[in-house]
Amino acid sequence: MNPWNVVNSGRPITFEEGPVPEAALPAWRSVLAVVAHPDDESFALGALLASFARGGADVSVLCLTRGEASTLHGVAGDLLELRAAELSAAANVLGLREVELLTFPDGGLSEVDLGRLAAHVIDSAQRVGADGIIGFDVNGVTGHADHARATAAAIEAAEACDLPVLGWTVPDGVAGRLRAEHGAPFEGYADEAIDLVVPVERSVQLAAVACHRSQAVPGSVMWRRLELLGDHEHLRWLRQPTAA
Repeated sequence: MNPWNVVNSGRPITFEEGPVPEAALPAWRSVLAVVAHPDDESFALGALLASFARGGADVSVLCLTRGEASTLHGVAGDLLELRAAELSAAANVLGLREVELLTFPDGGLSEVDLGRLAAHVIDSAQRVGADGIIGFDVNGVTGHADHARATAAAIEAAEACDLPVLGWTVPDGVAGRLRAEHGAPFEGYADEAIDLVVPVERSVQLAAVACHRSQAVPGSVMWRRLELLGDHEHLRWLRQPTAA
């Protein structure tokens, strides 16, 4: 159910740069998503993780904080327990193999030693036998420093484990519209800097988003982003696959 009337355009965003050819997700058997907050796996990566799972991959999520700094909490109950429960419910909808929820400070990941964060990513990647890692792009995409820090930890871990890393991003045109319409500090990339434009199906993602009732509020910039992106997501290689 989609009470916010998010629409899928059926076309990639083109704007000034022109469309980028569609591409398939890599054929990873085990995927590790590294994110900063509960809901990142759904709001940002949901359609991609659902696509990996639908293709037969084992998909796991490592979430570095419990999202305790959220200011959108409008549901009765303890926020830490609530957001953990929302993440668990969303994981079931997305078809995830497992979720590991850590307790680093929400809003303070930049102050945590990068090697310490990377060590957790290494442990998770080795435990699930990851073939690749996915997360936010190095710029954090949405302007939240925690997102960029989580990805920096993922890249450092990938170097140690010799794993490829994909970064979720948005096109410059979408980022510009979100800045103009909502004042949201989104950062995107021009078409020539984007490596994969992947067709996705949004229904599972929207169902996972609905599990995060404390965060998926009407009027959120997320809904406009989904509307602008339609049924495509955009990715960049942050660490290329090793040649066979």
